[in-house]
Amino acid sequence: MTVPNTPAGSTPGPDPFAPPLPPPPVRAERAPLGPELRIGAIIVLAGAVLGVVFGFLWLWLAPRVGYAVQDNHILYRAPEGEELIGAVGVFSLLGLGLGLLTSLGAFLWTRSRGGGIAVAVGLAVGGLLGSVIAWQLGTHLGATTDLRAHARSVGNGGTFDGPLELTAKGALMVWPMTAMILLLALSATFGKREPDRPPYWATPGSEGAWPAAPGADNPFAPAPQAAQAPQAAQPSLTKEPQPDEPEQGQDQGQGREQRPPAE
Repeated sequence: MTVPNTPAGSTPGPDPFAPPLPPPPVRAERAPLGPELRIGAIIVLAGAVLGVVFGFLWLWLAPRVGYAVQDNHILYRAPEGEELIGAVGVFSLLGLGLGLLTSLGAFLWTRSRGGGIAVAVGLAVGGLLGSVIAWQLGTHLGATTDLRAHARSVGNGGTFDGPLELTAKGALMVWPMTAMILLLALSATFGKREPDRPPYWATPGSEGAWPAAPGADNPFAPAPQAAQAPQAAQPSLTKEPQPDEPEQGQDQGQGREQRPPAE
């Protein structure tokens, strides 16, 4: 559409009342996958190493189930079964402490780079792997599981300690769950944060936004239209006859009254 009173051959400028065009979308660059996998693998490996320490601590601190041999029968020395509950409790407490330790260490190590999904996955897999290693190591390094052979070796009236058992397998999840919960809390409180996005009314191209004055804070607002000087009226090419003006081709004297000569 051509603006009125535009000289021929000239290109009309941009419409000052048109809404500003939104900036082109910027694609976020993907982080390389190699460093993420390396961080996750290191955390999993650290969990496996700590699992060995976990197993020795459990074997050393957990109470043993005592047995007694009487008349060729194997009986519990404490029928209440407190030793079984104590072994599960010690395993859970050690898993809780290692979960806090590994989560805090991983967060401090990766805080400057903003963490990532590899840290969370590494803590979960490493904690579960360390718990399984500690469970298997504690049960295999403890007393034999063959109670009959052990009873024959001590004889009638003797006592011996039974193998270390983990009766509640849910204790294996204490380490990874503690690490994940603490990592979430640390990331939400002290983690690296991205700058806040501008509100919707300050985003160019948003519908229903109030127009703002142009300036440094709002570079996308349209500039105010400059006041245009009034155009002078162009003279008409055809001249219309005026009522008080005689028409062309008539003598000005014809319009006067002719008086007869005096006798």
